[in-house]
Amino acid sequence: MPSSLTCAQDPPATLDTVGLVDQRLGNAGTSGSAPILEDGDVDPWALPQLKDTGQSWKELSMAGRVLQGAAGFLKACGLLGSLYLFICSLDILSSAFQLLGRHHLPGVGKVAGDIFKDNVVLSNPVAGLVIGVLGTVLVQSSSTSSSIVVSMVASKLLTVRASVPVIMGVNVGTSVTSTLVSMAQSGDRDAFRRAFGGSAVHGVFNWLTALTLLPLESAAAPLERLSALALGAASLQPGGRAPDILKVLTRPLTRLIVQLDADVITGRGTGNATNSSLIKRWCGTEVQTTAGNSSTCAAATGGPCPAQLPCRHLFEGTALADLAVGFILLAASLLVLCACLALIVKLLSSTLRGRVGQAVSTVVNADFPSPFGWLSGYLAILVGAGLTFALQSSSVFTAAVVPLMGVRVISLERAYPLFLGSNIGTTTTALLAALASPSDMLISAVQVALIHFFFNLAGILLWYVVPVLRLPIPLAKRFGDLTARYRWVAVAYLLLSFLLLPLAACGLSLAGSTVLAAVGGPLLVLVLLIILVAILQRHRPAWLPRRLRSWAWLPLWLRSLEPWDRLVSRCCPCKACSPPQAAAKEAHCYENPEVLASQQL
Repeated sequence: MPSSLTCAQDPPATLDTVGLVDQRLGNAGTSGSAPILEDGDVDPWALPQLKDTGQSWKELSMAGRVLQGAAGFLKACGLLGSLYLFICSLDILSSAFQLLGRHHLPGVGKVAGDIFKDNVVLSNPVAGLVIGVLGTVLVQSSSTSSSIVVSMVASKLLTVRASVPVIMGVNVGTSVTSTLVSMAQSGDRDAFRRAFGGSAVHGVFNWLTALTLLPLESAAAPLERLSALALGAASLQPGGRAPDILKVLTRPLTRLIVQLDADVITGRGTGNATNSSLIKRWCGTEVQTTAGNSSTCAAATGGPCPAQLPCRHLFEGTALADLAVGFILLAASLLVLCACLALIVKLLSSTLRGRVGQAVSTVVNADFPSPFGWLSGYLAILVGAGLTFALQSSSVFTAAVVPLMGVRVISLERAYPLFLGSNIGTTTTALLAALASPSDMLISAVQVALIHFFFNLAGILLWYVVPVLRLPIPLAKRFGDLTARYRWVAVAYLLLSFLLLPLAACGLSLAGSTVLAAVGGPLLVLVLLIILVAILQRHRPAWLPRRLRSWAWLPLWLRSLEPWDRLVSRCCPCKACSPPQAAAKEAHCYENPEVLASQQL
């Protein structure tokens, strides 16, 4: 039956097309006008030349200049205000997770403390890795998580060796923030492709580095040995203090919403908590000087008694349980976070256009003249490290870069070294926190902070120094292409990478190393075999048996995402999870099985 739709124009994503490296996209340029590919499509990853379609400043009247200046000022204020509220919402989100994650059963805190003290669970490196991932996902800050690990080592709750996998997991977990930020641009297919690809390049780099170095560290402990050598000739003095610029700016607002008792949190980790609530009730004391203050303690001390001062925040005297307050804060913070992200994207799209956008894009993506063009990426690493050190938060830095990628201001190839530099910059927080440790544990705490630094440095040496090994870039482009066609893949990636798979690995680790090896070993071998066969199918098909040269012998639901997309689309209202054109083509293909069969062959 004739039809205007053709399935061959947009083939379904099969295991053949979801390969490790997409040569067509890998050869795309990073600047200039978007190149035309062989099939006539414009490369969505290339940065176009932005044209100014409006009037120039000289052509505007006085009233027009005043109006344009006022609009620019209001947009700048809106961007700064939205970014400020976004940072505050991250802080409140962290407090909400702490309230939701607290134990309500008596004695559980002591059991948790005993586990940490004896390193029962963390003796398994896989368990340490997933605990670091889940912990960072909860607090939404790798700087905070790494500082907590350093403090635990300084408090003798963790050994240096047991903390190394946790530090690796902290590095992986920090990329969840940029993934959440990219979701704000899911309304625009092309912008979502670039934004999610930018967040994926950060996550893929962290996962590849962790999965590569974790077996090496378990076998030979190179990071631990290297950090010990670095400390050998150092003369350290305790007393350092980590500057917290963002906390200084956000504390006036967040303290009015909720305050948590840090002593209670620490007490629950060590099994010494006595307060039944994490919400802080009292924030100091004052001396009672009234005449009526003649109590027993006044007679004993010979003076007036101090009285506790209540805290001033929204939940100061609430009768709600911590669980209820946690749910309220979680819903409110997520609502504010999403609204701020949507507003930031809209304002950036409106501001960074024409000459302004072209100027910003030219500066950010500029390269040194030949033959020193290779130095541009390393300069971007230094810029990312410096800005993250100034902000003391890699989450905020990556959350600012991802929307810029969506609006075509920063290319994926330039954002990649910026993210790598951010990983380096976030290690300074843990290092400064280590310098504040007691003198008897100073060396161990600083060693953990150095391990975090060397881990990120080793990742740069593995996946950036040699251009051929920059695998996170083509992998991120493939993820971006998949999410542009199937938007639910972004949610699946988020849940699997940062929640479901870490929880499953943690559960298997608690069951014992034997169970973990028996279940995880065959799965890992199967994944490696699939990757190897996919690479050979693309580059050396003659090396494979005829049956393995394609995946056509597998059921459709194992080699294509189309059946899964149909299932998700039925459950998703208003076709929000699948673009209209893709849905139409998909329906046409499944109404004409002979066309789909010929296409798969």
